[in-house]
Amino acid sequence: MEKVKLEIVGLSYSQTQSGAYALVLAETGGKRRLPIIIGGFEAQAIAIELEKMVPTRPLTHDLFKSFAVSFSILVKEIIIYKLIEGIFYAKIICEKDGAVSEIDARTSDAVAIGVRFNCPIYTFENILSSAGILLDDENNEEDNMELLELDEDSDPKEGLKAMNLDELEIELSLAIDNEDYELASKIRDEINKRTS
Repeated sequence: MEKVKLEIVGLSYSQTQSGAYALVLAETGGKRRLPIIIGGFEAQAIAIELEKMVPTRPLTHDLFKSFAVSFSILVKEIIIYKLIEGIFYAKIICEKDGAVSEIDARTSDAVAIGVRFNCPIYTFENILSSAGILLDDENNEEDNMELLELDEDSDPKEGLKAMNLDELEIELSLAIDNEDYELASKIRDEINKRTS
């Protein structure tokens, strides 16, 4: 089967599942998009790496990379190889001393690791044709991709209301790490409203 190369084009709040995100992958050189529903922690792990943010303590995916690099293991590519009942299956293709290994992984974790190694992401034509979405024109892409980060001109409180408690805790931690105490106080207030 011929592989189709994919690129990450966005992360958006899932409109179908509360507390989840849609990781949107695009066919390289094509107009098809592959949306994959992932959890908040995995979305945050991907977004942190894409934005080149450095958390004060390593995330699980950063630990995996440090472990692999320490033992001279190279992550060569990520392959989304199967789709069953709406669940995507992925493999992390690794190499050490010329020996290639395939490690089964959740797609969200595989992508989070893949971005840390700057390696290509692939799928197969049958998966893209069955689960992909064809965009009519490129202008729709911006309308469909609301990135995780809050827009400077938007009211941060409105964006916070859409998040669940776990997501708010992650955002609070990031705001504190980035020394954005104004945003941290707004997030703290939103958490307190829900827990008191």
